[in-house]
Amino acid sequence: MRDFAPRVRKGDVRAALLSLLGEARRPMNGYQMIQDIEERSGGVWRPSPGSVYPALQQLEDEGLLAGEESGGSRAYRLTERGRGHLSERAQPLSPWEQVAGSVPEDRHELRLLWAQVGEAFGHLARTADDRQVAAAKQLLRQTRRSIFTILAEGE
Repeated sequence: MRDFAPRVRKGDVRAALLSLLGEARRPMNGYQMIQDIEERSGGVWRPSPGSVYPALQQLEDEGLLAGEESGGSRAYRLTERGRGHLSERAQPLSPWEQVAGSVPEDRHELRLLWAQVGEAFGHLARTADDRQVAAAKQLLRQTRRSIFTILAEGE
């Protein structure tokens, strides 16, 4: 069985944050960095706030980033020390390219479709009336059965 979960190694979040700020050349807050990494990885990798914010704090403590309050959030930029650190550890592929490359190409569309279903579900949960909710439940039950039927055909 082939796994299509992205492989995020220890240090990938840290490397991605540094690389992103090195390319951006402008201060960014954590949320912007999460979104940017997700976009750059083609939707394969969306680091969690629980991994991003501690990494940002650690990088700031190490003097590689400087943070400043801006519009109610904390924006970060590379320090000179951070730029030197980044240039010493240059990689041929960015961290988001490495993580995205860990997912087989034929699984990218499947992951994208699942994300789109999740987006549609969120919209449905916020705006649907009772008839639409009932129709969506029926569709989801049928879809679940169909997926298990597909899996059973392979055995």
